[in-house]
Amino acid sequence: MTDLTEIKAAARKAAFARRKAAHARNIPGAAGHLSEVLAGYRGVPLSGFLPIRTEIDPVPAMAEAAAHGPVGVPVIMGAGQPLKFSRWQPEGPLRDGPFGAMVPEVDDFFEPEILVVPLVAFDAGGGRLGYGGGFYDRTLELLRGKRATLAIGFAFDAQEAEDLPLEPTDQPLDMIVTESRILQFTR
Repeated sequence: MTDLTEIKAAARKAAFARRKAAHARNIPGAAGHLSEVLAGYRGVPLSGFLPIRTEIDPVPAMAEAAAHGPVGVPVIMGAGQPLKFSRWQPEGPLRDGPFGAMVPEVDDFFEPEILVVPLVAFDAGGGRLGYGGGFYDRTLELLRGKRATLAIGFAFDAQEAEDLPLEPTDQPLDMIVTESRILQFTR
């Protein structure tokens, strides 16, 4: 194991504990600021995510956005591959996907221009610590190579960290939205 691997593992462990405590508070209206941000992009194809374990829940904001344009959720195609995004509808039928995430029962793939990204930790500069599979980094690199793609990290305030162990392959976030604030970054 490398030093960076150990540092990332420790950072994830600490962030998971903070996220678990924030999730347990059951914060009402946690997706309010996300709804506010997405309202400025009505009709633009976007992807959210269906929360697993202690992730913050973007579904209320996704449901609002789905009334105006295509909304999808990520589908893991396999190790080392970028994500694909399948069209999602509120209350639509779902099936079990990899890693405990639910996905639409019938795949209807499209490419979003906005990705609402889950994360384990973030920093004040738009850095993101994910789960370690590199799925979002590969996907954002691919999509950004084709067109402007907005990456919005969605997390609890408690998931902020000071010194994230980032690598050159880590794709930066353009914005981070929490239950209490919106952080925007210029690149």
